[in-house]
Amino acid sequence: KSGLDPSGAWHAWGMACLRAGNLSSAREKFNRCLKPPVDLNQLTHGSRLVQDVIQYLESTVKPVLIADDDYFATLRELEATLRTRSLSLEMMCEGKGQHNSYYQECLFYLHSYGTNLAIISFYMRHDCMREALLHLLNKECPSEVFIEGIFVPSYENGKLHMLENLLETIDPGLESWGIYLIAACKYLQRKNYYNILYELQQFMKDHVRAAMTCIRFFAHGAKSYTELGGRQTWLVKIKDHLKVYLQEVSRSSGRKKMVFTFRKKMSATDVSRHINTVDLQMEVTKFLHRCEISGSSQMTGSPLPTLFGNNNMKMDVACKVMLEGKNIEEGFGIAFRVLQDFQLEATEVYSKVAKQLVKQQKYSEIRQLLKCVSESGVAAKNDGDNIILNCLDEFKNIPAEDLDNLIQDMDSDENKIQAYLLCNKLRSAYLVSVRQEKTRAVQLVQHVRQLAEDSREDVVQAICTQWL
Repeated sequence: KSGLDPSGAWHAWGMACLRAGNLSSAREKFNRCLKPPVDLNQLTHGSRLVQDVIQYLESTVKPVLIADDDYFATLRELEATLRTRSLSLEMMCEGKGQHNSYYQECLFYLHSYGTNLAIISFYMRHDCMREALLHLLNKECPSEVFIEGIFVPSYENGKLHMLENLLETIDPGLESWGIYLIAACKYLQRKNYYNILYELQQFMKDHVRAAMTCIRFFAHGAKSYTELGGRQTWLVKIKDHLKVYLQEVSRSSGRKKMVFTFRKKMSATDVSRHINTVDLQMEVTKFLHRCEISGSSQMTGSPLPTLFGNNNMKMDVACKVMLEGKNIEEGFGIAFRVLQDFQLEATEVYSKVAKQLVKQQKYSEIRQLLKCVSESGVAAKNDGDNIILNCLDEFKNIPAEDLDNLIQDMDSDENKIQAYLLCNKLRSAYLVSVRQEKTRAVQLVQHVRQLAEDSREDVVQAICTQWL
């Protein structure tokens, strides 16, 4: 009469029937106020009213005795409901809970009015993980339901191995679980739970991704190569994963093509290239570890460069290896292989090293670097000269004798003149200029005279004018 919503009254009446143990009357009352969710895959446990019903039923430990006819009617209704919802009775747990009419009643309300997440969570609470998984598959639930309803409760309660065993039992090839397993990996990565991620990737036999996780275990957060020296077992594991992957690829290519839809694929060439990178990183790690222990290491930078980073980081590794040995020659071989294997810009790296050596006042080492570069067999004609030119930015800090020695080491007269001009050594530039072919010599001397005039070096200006 007053136009109020009667659902609250029906719900209260239904709860009263439940408390009195009259399950069939409760169903009739609840039928007038409970509605199935619009989206069964929403990430909630259904309406508050449904949750209240389930909560009460689950908290009722001792089943109340009810009339036999009513009891069997309840079971028959439940059976019909389950059949229409394509959930076979075989899927139901075989535990003692099945024989409890309250447990069956929970299932009735969940299947009639609950979301898939509510049903799955109910199964998980009652240690019916197999049923939860089968429901997930039958209803083709999205991966979010798997994560929230099954995966998170499993690892939080230490039941990850049980989950893995069940996934394998239901589908030994794991193909039907592909989207769920990949979603679980992404979830763990977002949460930074890398130990669980690595364990899951090994279970999935996803060797390429497992190798990538090992790279993180090796490189992440390391402050020194002494620290990385203690993590070399991860490099061995990376190689093991990649080798197993290569074996699987070669085995499957001989037979009928195996379909691994969710495992990461990689060409055999790429895998071999990555194995070479790991081998080289092992050498780099041993070398730099040794340098740090012996105390010859000077550079400290963060993040610590490894060969698993981008090209700039790989160039930093090459620089570090050359600079941290007892001398340039000691680390040059490894650095040269890094430059060759990754096709890096060698002159840029050598120039970087030369600049560091100027800062460290190791001028004789620059000459040793030039010797190593020219003996490498792949240096271009002007590489040595360009290295010297690039490190002359700091010429004011270089003692005069060392500066002259460096410039004298240059091959091309043109480059020597450029170097002298760069260092304001106009008299030396003039002396090299006059040795050139006449036409070129005139151009060079005119240029030197102009610079002498600009910088008011009267003596050099006069010499140039006299020669011209």
